[in-house]
Amino acid sequence: MGFAITGVVAAILLVATIWIVTGGESQPETQAMAEMRRTAPSFDAPTLDGSTLNLEAYRGKVILLNFWGTWCEPCKRELPALQAAHNDLSDQGFAVIGVNLTRDELSRGQDTDDVQAFLDQYGVTFPIVLDLEGDITNAYRVFPLPTSFFIDPEGQIRYVHISELKYNDIVSRFTELKGEASALETP
Repeated sequence: MGFAITGVVAAILLVATIWIVTGGESQPETQAMAEMRRTAPSFDAPTLDGSTLNLEAYRGKVILLNFWGTWCEPCKRELPALQAAHNDLSDQGFAVIGVNLTRDELSRGQDTDDVQAFLDQYGVTFPIVLDLEGDITNAYRVFPLPTSFFIDPEGQIRYVHISELKYNDIVSRFTELKGEASALETP
């Protein structure tokens, strides 16, 4: 049993190493979407405008929590889909929250002004929090980028998606989770 677990861990590390070495630029054949059910770790984190975002304040909505960095090519490619979902669904009980791996940005010679310029370039208007110490990334066990978590209105992580998200995938997961929440509310 121990050898099997060691083999799985080694395979995951190999895939992650290849992802890092290639800069995450190769498009995987299949995108990883795993179903799960665990409580989403709560956090209070600074935003670029100096305010603090509390994840619990979004309870009651379907949340797409997206971890990204300015150097990540798949992150850049998925930004239009994230922004479109934010524009189209935010008035229906959906929230996109971006988590910038700010500690990694700083280690690459970037600062928060560079992060803001990047977001302006892509027209991002959904909330972005700064993971200055990597605490949020560690709490969610994020690796590699981009990684997205779909959190239901009760605060449970329902799906984790590793790699670039497409608009239709976002809408599909939102519709499913919103429908489940509505069914629970109906007597």
